[in-house]
Amino acid sequence: MPSVLTTNQIDHYALGDLVAAGATTSIYRGTDLRTGRQVALKIPHVEVEGDSLFYERFRREEEIGQKLNHPSIVKFVTDETRSRLYLVTEWAEGQLLRRILSEGGKLPPERALRIAAAICDALDYIHSQGVVHRDLKPENIMVDAEDRITLMDFGVASLGGARRLTFGELSQMIGTADYISPEQVNGKRADARSDIYAVGVILYEMLTGTTPFPGDNPFTVMNNRLVCDPVPPREIDSGTSRELQETLYRALERDPRNRYARAREFSWDLRHQDRVGVADRQELQNWRQRRSPWITAALYCGLGLISVFAFALLFYVSRHG
Repeated sequence: MPSVLTTNQIDHYALGDLVAAGATTSIYRGTDLRTGRQVALKIPHVEVEGDSLFYERFRREEEIGQKLNHPSIVKFVTDETRSRLYLVTEWAEGQLLRRILSEGGKLPPERALRIAAAICDALDYIHSQGVVHRDLKPENIMVDAEDRITLMDFGVASLGGARRLTFGELSQMIGTADYISPEQVNGKRADARSDIYAVGVILYEMLTGTTPFPGDNPFTVMNNRLVCDPVPPREIDSGTSRELQETLYRALERDPRNRYARAREFSWDLRHQDRVGVADRQELQNWRQRRSPWITAALYCGLGLISVFAFALLFYVSRHG
């Protein structure tokens, strides 16, 4: 059971409602008593504060957050007077995209295009700063009344040139099953194209009301993206244009080399649908089929070997670190 704070103030921040509680942190709405502005405080649970790996990852999130300055990226508050470990960011107005989807099921194509293009703009900026988000999902995207977005939660983001946190990489290899890219499932390090894949999944969900690779458990979800093609969005909703469906497929390419290489390219197609050429894709005919059973078995073995390797490496480092 996560620890919940009993105090109503930390340093010069008055704590308000508990907004979210995860496995290692809780997020509170707060007020900066010096300025009166609303903020969000991300506070580690007491039981993980002393963990050196967690501490490094938490500091890495702050380092990345303070590096970024963009209207669609949550702003981190620099404060050297804190008496304990926590992060402070601006309070982003609006609703989480997850809540919007939960209440509405799916969005009109025009709105889905607008939101996806705004996410791509934010991604183009963070990628230009050497940052890969690695955990894009509707829970990390705030949408205001004008459909302006705020990208949040850089807890598992990577920063080019920074020291790699080995344990963190292994523990976050899985990420969020519905939005993780095929190359991450195969144990490869995420890059900008992995974030683009996640936006493709989010766009698919906005258009259809479901993720492209559902399943009963995370393992099935991840395996399905390696052996299946998604149901074409036009099969679910004929209101999705062929051009938009093609744009979506380009973002969801299984091989990252065939995917949009840059978020700005994805954004351009989203905003210029009349200029998108439609390919004669095998995925449109073969989506009811799975790959060969032999390939499926090989993929299962590969996923198993990845898990074995991860545990073996963790054990080795714990004994020799």
